[in-house]
Amino acid sequence: MPHITRRAFGRFAFVSLLAAASMPGFAQTPAQNAAPVALRIGYQKSSTLITLLKARGSLEKALAPLNVRVSWNEFASGLPLTEALNVDAVDFSADVADTVPVFAQAAHARFVYVAQEAPSPGAQAIIVKRDSALHTLGDLKGKRIAVTKAAGSHYLLLAALARAGLKPADVKTSYLTPADGRAAFERGSVDAWITWDPYVASVDRHADVRILADGAGLASYQRYYLASRAFADAHPQVVQIVFDQLKEAGDWLRAHPQDAANTLAPIWGLDASTIERANARRSYLVRPVQARNFTEQQTIADAFYHNGLLPADVATNQALYWDFAAKQARTIGG
Repeated sequence: MPHITRRAFGRFAFVSLLAAASMPGFAQTPAQNAAPVALRIGYQKSSTLITLLKARGSLEKALAPLNVRVSWNEFASGLPLTEALNVDAVDFSADVADTVPVFAQAAHARFVYVAQEAPSPGAQAIIVKRDSALHTLGDLKGKRIAVTKAAGSHYLLLAALARAGLKPADVKTSYLTPADGRAAFERGSVDAWITWDPYVASVDRHADVRILADGAGLASYQRYYLASRAFADAHPQVVQIVFDQLKEAGDWLRAHPQDAANTLAPIWGLDASTIERANARRSYLVRPVQARNFTEQQTIADAFYHNGLLPADVATNQALYWDFAAKQARTIGG
């Protein structure tokens, strides 16, 4: 057998590798060859499932085979988050309250509903001081109220006023972020603070606080996950994986409430028992968007428009949802 030098063997191995690389089955996958896909996720403090995925690193692991690079961008509330989605600053929006996409649709944002959490009416509330003279919804008349604009709590305010036969003009509304709303409430600058969990859970056990009403019978409070239409169209596999990961995270949280609370506690700066109480009021049941679970969106849009809070009437059945079977966006109304 002829002697093969190390240099000759190196040349032979290199040529063999090139030849093998041209054979079927050896070639790298498109994901390996392609440039990394950037997935920019926007989220809020109340985006529990996304926060869990971020903390555990599970989304990055699931997306690694597709060569996806995830970045995380925190927003104070849902409205600026969807505005970022509209101007192509983020590709995917973590859960926002049902009111928020209505405002995005009114602004002609190019988004698609990807998923929905089943109703959680107890996860938002109208909070007052224990010694307050406010005992019924009708007592809100003339009072100072802190609420976050376009948040689910904003619709809770409209629904509560309508139930009492009142209009927004009958109260003095201050549009504040949750942190500023709490500060105003605690120093007595407002008579009531309307917010959502985990902010409700951060104060509802205080001796000087009570809940005037939650969303039961007023607002079902469904939270939606959204994506840029362009991103979803270009990367349907990524959308599918994100949906699967969110659903799995929701299943895990419901099965392991204490572990989930312990994970979130240092991130949210709240004690685990408070977080577990807040989480117990959320369904965390992630499901595809379907027309039969979408009817309240029009009620919400009508309430904001008729009260002069939307610039134009919005037909929510003209919004787009993601059809996972077809891997494409479709109109809610068919």
